[in-house]
Amino acid sequence: MMKILHVVEHIRELGNGGVNAAVDLACEQSKQGHTVAVVSKGGEYESLLNQYGVQHFKAHQSTKLSQYISYAKQYNDAVRTFRPDIVHAHTMVGVTIAWLCKLIGGYQLISTVHNEFQKSSVLMGLADRTIVVSHAGAQTMSQRGIPMNKIRTVLNAIIGSPRCQPLSSYAPHSIKHPAIVTVAGLHLRKGHVELIQAFAQIAEKFPDAHLYIVGDGPERQQIEASAHQTRVSHRIHFEGFQSEPQKYLLACEIFVLASHREPFGLAVAEAREAGCAVIASNVDGLPEVLEHGNAGILVPVKNIDALAAAIAELLEDQEKHHFWQQQAKTNLDWLKINRLVQETLSVYQELIPQSAS
Repeated sequence: MMKILHVVEHIRELGNGGVNAAVDLACEQSKQGHTVAVVSKGGEYESLLNQYGVQHFKAHQSTKLSQYISYAKQYNDAVRTFRPDIVHAHTMVGVTIAWLCKLIGGYQLISTVHNEFQKSSVLMGLADRTIVVSHAGAQTMSQRGIPMNKIRTVLNAIIGSPRCQPLSSYAPHSIKHPAIVTVAGLHLRKGHVELIQAFAQIAEKFPDAHLYIVGDGPERQQIEASAHQTRVSHRIHFEGFQSEPQKYLLACEIFVLASHREPFGLAVAEAREAGCAVIASNVDGLPEVLEHGNAGILVPVKNIDALAAAIAELLEDQEKHHFWQQQAKTNLDWLKINRLVQETLSVYQELIPQSAS
């Protein structure tokens, strides 16, 4: 068995994909008998980690020099106390500190790249192994100069997450139908503006349709302004962050993720499990989540007309809508958390011989 330390900025329940993935891994690895800890500035998931026997060390990440030095000391204190075999860093600040302290700490360093579209993600290549969450991400990191022999692709997963209840335990949210739903942080790169414009295009033809935007974020004001500029703003609903988005996914007719960049798209995986007819941008890792168009409709990124046409087709053709609902629910085993955990442990074991672990 191994001693594994995950490094994240925080463990808050905010819908952050990298945080959620780290929490899922920590809980499931502990469940399998490994000794696991997390170092972060804390958050709502501390109680969940405690339930799974995962130790938590407080440390405040920052890019400011004075706080960076303070964080390095807090991190080093955690390493001296916990003495990990593996440090698994999920942030760029975390991986740089872990790399600087690696010689003294005597551990092997793993990183997972959750936003490889950021140029600074090249820093994740400091690790002994760099995990990417899609094959598209592997190509991007290779183009940034990370040797392919250091890169390992471990596709993301969500089904069976310890953060969530079984899907059958959620009751569909009360919304107006037909309903189009997106679940994503309110960042312009998530394509909310294009989705709003596409909805405005088809709204007159489908006067009963409503658009539900689930999520919050720093660019909410700008995205809401784009909705107010349409003539159908009363049919566009900003629902804010929801800790149980499954209730919306179970209730809607169509799920859309119109991102400009998306390393994987966990919300798409959740929508598939819920049996939504899914439309997503044909960019980065999204084609892989939708099995290259077999499990959902892929549209060109930032193409409002194509997005509007795809939504309209599903709203007016019930046979096609039913077909894509069934396709979404087909072949879900690979999206289960246990597959993700086993593949991640295999990456660790490349660096730590079986006899030692």
